[in-house]
Amino acid sequence: MTPGFGSLMQDVLWCFSQVKGTIDAGVAESDIISTVEFNHTGELLATGDKGGRVVIFQREQESKNQPHRRGEYNVYSTFQSHEPEFDYLKSLEIEEKINKIRWLPQQNAAYFLLSTNDKTVKLWKVSERDKRPEGYNLKDEDGRLRDPSMITVLRVPVLRPMDLMVEATPRRVFANAHTYHINSISVNSDYETYMSADDLRINLWNFEITNQSFNIVDIKPANMEELTEVITAAEFHPHHCNTFVYSSSKGTIRLCDMRTAALCDRHAKFFEEPEDPSNRSFFSEIISSISDVKFSHSGRYIMTRDYLTVKVWDLNMENRPIETYQVHDYLRSKLCSLYENDCIFDKFECVWNGSDSVIMTGSYNNFFRMFDRNTKRDVTLEASRENSKPRAILKPRKVCVGGKRRKDEISVDSLDFSKKILHTAWHPSENIIAVAATNNLYIFQDKVN
Repeated sequence: MTPGFGSLMQDVLWCFSQVKGTIDAGVAESDIISTVEFNHTGELLATGDKGGRVVIFQREQESKNQPHRRGEYNVYSTFQSHEPEFDYLKSLEIEEKINKIRWLPQQNAAYFLLSTNDKTVKLWKVSERDKRPEGYNLKDEDGRLRDPSMITVLRVPVLRPMDLMVEATPRRVFANAHTYHINSISVNSDYETYMSADDLRINLWNFEITNQSFNIVDIKPANMEELTEVITAAEFHPHHCNTFVYSSSKGTIRLCDMRTAALCDRHAKFFEEPEDPSNRSFFSEIISSISDVKFSHSGRYIMTRDYLTVKVWDLNMENRPIETYQVHDYLRSKLCSLYENDCIFDKFECVWNGSDSVIMTGSYNNFFRMFDRNTKRDVTLEASRENSKPRAILKPRKVCVGGKRRKDEISVDSLDFSKKILHTAWHPSENIIAVAATNNLYIFQDKVN
């Protein structure tokens, strides 16, 4: 285990490492980052944006001259994953925005990842090429075909060194299986199948078969007027290939076992916290909708994020979460204005650290929160260019609700709700985090003495 992983607030001082993206005042909609994901080793970090692009960063080898300076992430490959499309039958534009990226474990020299927009999932192969063939018999050096009658000697083609090229090629395109917008993709632990979830259905795919998927969850009622909830997120268990969970807009989580039936319309477990009548309000249903669900690396716990809280559930206890963390409880009095400016519908994600001892999620004003499950301490940090000097330590931020405001506090009334941290990622084995703030990607790491 990495030192300091268990005791976040005591031992770990987070400091600035890098920021990617432009400083321009005006942000192009297409440049807004919509997903962030480390691969299984943490050597690669992928981002997707609203313009349909995927950018992959690779960690540089650590320098022997500077043992304390750990490898930085630099651009490895950039490619256009999805293009805008038009559904002529429904007269609907299909956005190119990348909703999710999921890596497959590396099996050979190439890397594979899944990316999805609202309708189509693609499997991409990212590979390196540093040699090129020369000495063809049927083609000249410019690639033009030669007249076979002019060929008098046979040449043996040879491979010549060339500058390193990183190529991204789509190996599979999984299309035409979702009527509604895809919100989740999750790779199964058998690494042969994955699932894609939209508002009302979850489909199971085999990586080798693009023209057929199995529908494993279908909550669409016969009469759409009877619709009471939608699927908001879904994920496979990290070790058991037959188990998955999905969350709903009603704040419930269902755990399903694919061994029981082909269509998992009957859940194996149902996780729901009874509502406190004293907290009931007009906004209760909206803020209880779960925006993200994640299994812990151990597979023992599920973490869910709703608008105001992060909850940790034990798979063996369905009636209430074992831990509840308030992300920004000071916004409870602001729900009316957050409803009017549509912020109440923002979908925040949540992540575990490598040892499942700390959880991280985003908030407004470019703040993000960390909760140490062992010490029960929490901290608010800010992704800001003002604190972007190399190795600058991040100072904890505090939000003042009322009364006298201290010098280092920020008033809840001066929070910027247009700056929001929706997408974050944590390195699988080290204290390195990636935080997407609009069109900028911040990378922070713990301070090495």
